[in-house]
Amino acid sequence: MNSLELQVNGEIRNFSEEIFLPDLLIKLGYNPRLVAVEYNGEILHRQYWEQTKIKQNDRLEIVTIVGGG
Repeated sequence: MNSLELQVNGEIRNFSEEIFLPDLLIKLGYNPRLVAVEYNGEILHRQYWEQTKIKQNDRLEIVTIVGGG
């Protein structure tokens, strides 16, 4: 079985297969509606998440959005 290695918030993580971004976020325990994602150095707009397949050696920075006043 091929292993997928990627960097999430500076930490190397391993997954069993390529995965679409929203599924990865859920697998990592994030609520996709409450995060912003930097994908390989670029802010990835939410409209592209569904079609973004995470691949070997991708780099993600995931930031949780905190509301309040």
